[in-house]
Amino acid sequence: MSGDGAQRVALVTGGARGIGLACALALRETGHRVAVTYRSSPPETAAEAGLLAVRCDVTDSAQVEAAFATVEETLGPVEVLVSNAGITRDSLLLRMSEEDFAAVVDTNLTGSYRVLRRGVRSMMRARWGRVVLVSSVVGLGGQAGQANYAASKAGLVGLARSVAKEFAARNVTVNVVAPGPIETDMTDALSHKRQEEIRTAVPLGRFGTTAEVAATVCFLASPEAGYITGAVILVDGGLHMS
Repeated sequence: MSGDGAQRVALVTGGARGIGLACALALRETGHRVAVTYRSSPPETAAEAGLLAVRCDVTDSAQVEAAFATVEETLGPVEVLVSNAGITRDSLLLRMSEEDFAAVVDTNLTGSYRVLRRGVRSMMRARWGRVVLVSSVVGLGGQAGQANYAASKAGLVGLARSVAKEFAARNVTVNVVAPGPIETDMTDALSHKRQEEIRTAVPLGRFGTTAEVAATVCFLASPEAGYITGAVILVDGGLHMS
């Protein structure tokens, strides 16, 4: 088993692009052995970046089990888990179907429960582990047209803080990172007008980068963050204060 500061095995769900891929690459750069899960297409840079790409739909418990088994057989027991896989199906509440509400909650919240429940086994045995759940500033402040997404991301806070208390005696920390507006494919698709509206609302006056979120995740995964658990860290340029 790795000692503090040594190379560890990390798994990032939803690591094919955006924040998830940035977290995986940052963890790899710090020397960890890193696996990422993807649902449809693996990251094109996975092989050259030294990442193990594993297909997994977090809404399927059998696929979650298979993904962890593959990582364990190839790299070893998971010691750092970053639960990032998520979807959006935005709509105003009166137009939002029950199917769309359930699908977002099942992926974003229940999916995190599935990977956390499976991933913590080896951490409990080793009496060391780091779990980071990727939420959103929307989960704390809400957003019109995103009731399903906000509910799922808010639920991650309650999940993290509950299991943080359960696992603390085994030296397993569980924290939440809540990004604000980040430069990704999703924000790139917004109209110029909408992008400017968002920038105006952010005190720092800009979108964040995936690297800035990844740096926060890497810190929480490090030995230096061993006294931090049950925390919610906002990476949002101060948007939560608006």
